[in-house]
Amino acid sequence: MRDRIQVILPARDEAATVGHVVAALRASGFTRIRVVDNGSRDATAALAAAAGAEVMHEPRPGYGQACWRGYQNLDPAVEWLLFCDADGSDDPADLDRLLATVEPPTCHSIGDRIPMSLPEKCHLLSDTLAVGAGAGTGREGVDFVLGDRRARASGRAVMTPVQHFGNGLATTLMRWGWGQRYGDLGPLRFIRRELLERIGMRDRGFGWTIEMQVRAVEEGARIIELPVNYRPRQGGRSKISGTIKGSVQAGTIILATLAALGARRAAATLRHQKSDTTARLAGALVMLGALAMAPWGDFAAPGHVRWFLVAAAVMAAGFVWSWRVAAVSAVWFWAVAIGARLALSPMFPGDDVWRFGWEGRMQVAGFSPYVHAPLDPVLAGLRNAEWALINHPEHSTIYPPVLQLVFHAIATIGGGVAALKLLFIAAELATSALLARRFGRVATLVFAWNPLVIYSGAGGAHFESLFLLALVAGWLAWERRRDSAAAWLGLGLSVGLKWVSAPVVAWMAWQERATPARAARGLAWAALPLGVGLAWFHLRYGRVGPLMPGDFVEVARGMDVAPWLIGLFSSASTRSNAWVALVFAPVAGMILLRARSWVTMAEAYFIALLLFSPSNHAWYFTWLMPLAVATRHLGSRWLAVSGLAYFWVWDGVAHGGGWQQSGWDRALVWLPFFAGWAWQTWRSPRGAGGGP
Repeated sequence: MRDRIQVILPARDEAATVGHVVAALRASGFTRIRVVDNGSRDATAALAAAAGAEVMHEPRPGYGQACWRGYQNLDPAVEWLLFCDADGSDDPADLDRLLATVEPPTCHSIGDRIPMSLPEKCHLLSDTLAVGAGAGTGREGVDFVLGDRRARASGRAVMTPVQHFGNGLATTLMRWGWGQRYGDLGPLRFIRRELLERIGMRDRGFGWTIEMQVRAVEEGARIIELPVNYRPRQGGRSKISGTIKGSVQAGTIILATLAALGARRAAATLRHQKSDTTARLAGALVMLGALAMAPWGDFAAPGHVRWFLVAAAVMAAGFVWSWRVAAVSAVWFWAVAIGARLALSPMFPGDDVWRFGWEGRMQVAGFSPYVHAPLDPVLAGLRNAEWALINHPEHSTIYPPVLQLVFHAIATIGGGVAALKLLFIAAELATSALLARRFGRVATLVFAWNPLVIYSGAGGAHFESLFLLALVAGWLAWERRRDSAAAWLGLGLSVGLKWVSAPVVAWMAWQERATPARAARGLAWAALPLGVGLAWFHLRYGRVGPLMPGDFVEVARGMDVAPWLIGLFSSASTRSNAWVALVFAPVAGMILLRARSWVTMAEAYFIALLLFSPSNHAWYFTWLMPLAVATRHLGSRWLAVSGLAYFWVWDGVAHGGGWQQSGWDRALVWLPFFAGWAWQTWRSPRGAGGGP
């Protein structure tokens, strides 16, 4: 458990104590210890580093500023944060008790580092869990654990009258205003990383502790407060209660913070009331657009593309309007997410789906899609009316083995386009559920009400939804625990569905390079889905065959950006795509080496991949949408709208003009993305670390 906890100690001029505090924490089994030097004029930083802590520097004064800096750029494996003081007033013996509420131990494991008999340990465990059960909310687990210094006479004796007055007044006002009965504003606190990210801390001064406690209540967190020992500071001088000026300033800031939080809560209530109307309008437009779009899916038919784009504009208007939503009920969230997809399900699908069904039927009949192209004469007996709709019949398949097993399963049960669409819709809804659980329903609107996502699975019957479900499941499992088999299996499954996520697995292994055995175990889990798929093909057909038709991949072009721009100056570059890999490889390598978090790495990698890819389709843009739920990337959100302009090219196909894309076609698709990217980059705070 302690390996998943990041300890943060804000410190200013604590040279007399910080080394001892760090040593005590390390003796208690904590390995991730950060001391944030908040402008010390003594040897605080040097002594903390000598004791084994990671030292961060935050010259801007403020307790909250130091705490905020301390939780930037966290390791993805970190699940909990422990804040405590560097002055030695917190008792390390209390940490086992606080940890027991996070991950309940056995009688044998609690109190390992303090002298106790086994009966005493069991008694302590019973008391701790009883307090947790009495203070909980009825749900399993806890999100926020605070140490209450005022619960014991020894702690009350150490605290100054000013501290008692300030803590008593603040906790009373919190009980009146928010209904939560706190006993203290103590510095010793465990908080779940996910909760802290949802809170979005703003205060950078003495109001930090109050904001955290109030916002935790507003977020519906499961909160427990336990009595802890509190000792006189072991050295140095208090920056708050040690001076009259500091005490007055702290008291003023505490009251001002509560007033500001109360005003923010009132404003949020008004916004939520308005947001109900906003959510209803946005969802209604998405639904209306989906209903209007359903009859116009056959892009080869004259006039269909234009009406498709009119309906898409209505959906896009609802989607953009949803960016203003501050709250959305679960009923309306799912009514629109499910209803819009069901409304589009009768739509004439994209031409890829005929290939999916054909390759499934081939396998059932005993032929491998890696060996035989649809035009192969040996397959003449399998051809039916849908065979004429297959795209690129002269080439063998480009789809990975795990996806081929999906096609085989659908064909085995006799399912056709309808079965595939239901599978893709179910995958999108499952992905929406995972994202909503992690980031909330409002943030997940970027995916669940996304017109491009909704069309791609429910309307066009493209399999991206399966790929994204595996990707998101693996990503969120990685965030919870990096050595989780589910994380590596999820990403490995995504590779078996679509090759493009293979570098993401490589990045994960690179992050685990300090523990080679764990990295090797993770890679073994990731390789399992693809290995099973390849083994199945080998056993079934005696060989696998080429996994991708090289001649097709080498020349395929469509809605490209970087290759098209280079082709304007070098006609030789248009004859083959082989050079693209050589140019893209160092870009991808730089992204993978510099990225510190899974989501920032994946987003940067997929953006670069789309920009350098010689062949893009609108449904490829959906790769970015789950990531935009976390990052709120404005460019990705606009791409979900402008990407629909991709289908305008089909109007030329319907009129005999062929599959041609002009510079204006590319501009319609890509310029909004670049504009959103530039705007978000310009508006981002300079030097802000971390990430979702």
